[in-house]
Amino acid sequence: MSKHKALNMFGRSGNPTLSDATFADFENVDQKTMTLQGTVNKVGILLALVVLSAAYTWNVYFVTGSPGSLMYIGLFGGMVFALITIFKKNWAMYTAPIYAILEGLFLGGISAIFENMYPGIVIQATGLTFGTLASLLVLYKTGVIKPTENFRLMVVSATMGIALLYVISFIMSMFGTGIGFIHDNGIFGIGFSLFVVGIAALNLVLDFDFIEEGSEKNAPKYMEWFGAFALMVTLIWLYLEMLRLLAKLRSR
Repeated sequence: MSKHKALNMFGRSGNPTLSDATFADFENVDQKTMTLQGTVNKVGILLALVVLSAAYTWNVYFVTGSPGSLMYIGLFGGMVFALITIFKKNWAMYTAPIYAILEGLFLGGISAIFENMYPGIVIQATGLTFGTLASLLVLYKTGVIKPTENFRLMVVSATMGIALLYVISFIMSMFGTGIGFIHDNGIFGIGFSLFVVGIAALNLVLDFDFIEEGSEKNAPKYMEWFGAFALMVTLIWLYLEMLRLLAKLRSR
């Protein structure tokens, strides 16, 4: 299979919410269209919703000692609304905020659990996540990192491999076993987490490029919400992987 065919199969971004067809046939749309600034504004709104709902389950955990069922409602509800948003992009202005609220409920609970185990870890993971976002945005805008075809192929292939490995590990866990190095705090386990963090971070570059392409092709205005949602998916993944990496380092 050629590199070009592989990219067509998996899309320009490793982010499963984006594909080559996402912005297809939007070149001549006689209505308000997607802009970079508009997408940035939507990212800010979604981020605020995540923080607000996360603060709620965070508080519940430290008051009651448990995040309760809200954390799991957030996890599985977020997955459902993510799928709805992917298949119904024109609903994104409604489904993306709901996704952000639900994911916030999950993130607040899981963050509180990690914070209770390793005090200070959440602020470290948050700082590293946004520091990575800012750094890669600068590198992308200045042209230091260019999403070439080979770059995309490498990131997409690695992302698919990680996703497959996590699915296999989840299935194995239901039978009382698993892939040890995923959770291990040894050198190999930490190396794996560093690799996953790196791939998650590089997906941000592909997301920037994909969203920029949408604005250039005059995608409909609702695609600002979809673009913001897609970027949030990557940011949330990156934050969770930062938590896992820091927890492994702190547990040594």
